[in-house]
Amino acid sequence: MAEEKIWNRKHKEDLNDKPLAQKMIWNGHHGENSNDKTPPYGLPYEVIEIDSALDRRITRKFDTHIVPWLFGLWLLAFIDRSNIGNARIDGLSTDLKLNGDRFNIALTVFYVPYILIDVPSNWVVKHVGAGYYLPGLLIGWGVVSTCMGAVKTYGDLIAARFFLGLCEGGLLGGMVLYLSMFYRRHEMLFRLGLFYCAAPLSGAFGGLLATGLAQIRFHGYNRWPWIFFVEGAISVLFGMLTICFLPHTPMQAKCLTEEEKVAAVARMKLDAHGASNKSNVESERFAWRWVRMAVFNWNTVLLSLNFFAIITPIYSFSLFLPTIIRSLGYSSVKAQLFTVPPNMGGFFMVIIGTYVSDKIKMRGPIMIVGCLLAIIGYIMLLVPARPIVHYGGTFFIAAGVFPSSPAVMAWLANNLAPHYVRATGTGLQIAIANCAAFIATFTYLQRDAPHYIAGHSINLGFLVLSIILSTTIMFYAKWENSKRARGDRDHRLAEGDQGMLGYRHPYFRYTK
Repeated sequence: MAEEKIWNRKHKEDLNDKPLAQKMIWNGHHGENSNDKTPPYGLPYEVIEIDSALDRRITRKFDTHIVPWLFGLWLLAFIDRSNIGNARIDGLSTDLKLNGDRFNIALTVFYVPYILIDVPSNWVVKHVGAGYYLPGLLIGWGVVSTCMGAVKTYGDLIAARFFLGLCEGGLLGGMVLYLSMFYRRHEMLFRLGLFYCAAPLSGAFGGLLATGLAQIRFHGYNRWPWIFFVEGAISVLFGMLTICFLPHTPMQAKCLTEEEKVAAVARMKLDAHGASNKSNVESERFAWRWVRMAVFNWNTVLLSLNFFAIITPIYSFSLFLPTIIRSLGYSSVKAQLFTVPPNMGGFFMVIIGTYVSDKIKMRGPIMIVGCLLAIIGYIMLLVPARPIVHYGGTFFIAAGVFPSSPAVMAWLANNLAPHYVRATGTGLQIAIANCAAFIATFTYLQRDAPHYIAGHSINLGFLVLSIILSTTIMFYAKWENSKRARGDRDHRLAEGDQGMLGYRHPYFRYTK
């Protein structure tokens, strides 16, 4: 039934005899390569509306069978990459003699393989099966993280951080790509936000967990090693559990009936607005044409730079928040506990921001508001004031930067199609953005303590850059959409197979 094509609206009288799933997809009457521009999207078939109750049921099942697992993956990823910040103030720096810039170098090493693996990792997600691949990454870095608790020298730490980055490198891009297989473009950001809010939550949860684990002294392993031992073991166990439940594609989702599988594929086809000539993601094939289309696109270039600008304060905030709070005069234990409230604020702001963004079907305004909030926070940290004012600034930073990150990723995913264009573009965006780690890991240096004016100023400057880029992209999307609405891009329909146009299809619209 999944392969059957559906009757055209002019055959309505025949639809009463068809199963519900067959009443909503498309008619192959005109042929895949037809130049017929039947409304509403110029597709080579006439659209029959999807039953709203069935559509909601599919979305609800994906929300309950996919998003919780992605939330767990991202929560543990952020804990395992940033717990070195907790370990630092619980004896790691003293035991491994991380003087000068050695700690910052250890942070930076993580991002070398992390960046290099992003694009090729996205290419293989579909072939390996996302339901195996994403949890497999978690198991890999869980093992590495566990081993970090046993490091004895600075060289051991560098090696462990390198392999941790290698295992985690394909996760974020893979999860963004994975969501785009199941959710329509303006449903995706809220779901991305539902798992991405685990990033600030990890700061809160990780701080509480580290506070308790750092009290353990057993068999010569005192305090900080137990942060890595326990948190790494949790990652391995959760990865093994996730493999059993995470589906690869909509057609392979065990939680759906056959009727729902057909409808799930159909709604993604309709949402492509002519950008794909394939009935589902499983039938798409890799071609270097898709890679070129992803790279030579203004959305990819500008939104990659925008992500670079926003992720610099995110990384430095996540890695150095315990250090910043401790510099305000608090003890190690209090500094760990005081990381919890601002991160919890960021957690709720991610959910609110992504929900609003999907409702208004715009990404740029959410990013601009978020950057303005974070700028207020950094100004509060820079001005001479009491510690309580500086601490209040961390709340504004968390509330501003964390919602901006999923917004910029969803923005590019919305504006690229089909699958391999999106896979390449999102992988490239994350790779370029993560180059910011080479800046972020050196923004807060020991010699700048306790005020860290240079680090706060650098992050503030990148937030201003993000606002400029967001505004530019919004105007570009509006300009391009208006040209397509006037028919100025209709000549592309004569280039050949319309399904090979991807996001260049005249009826495809960019998200602002």
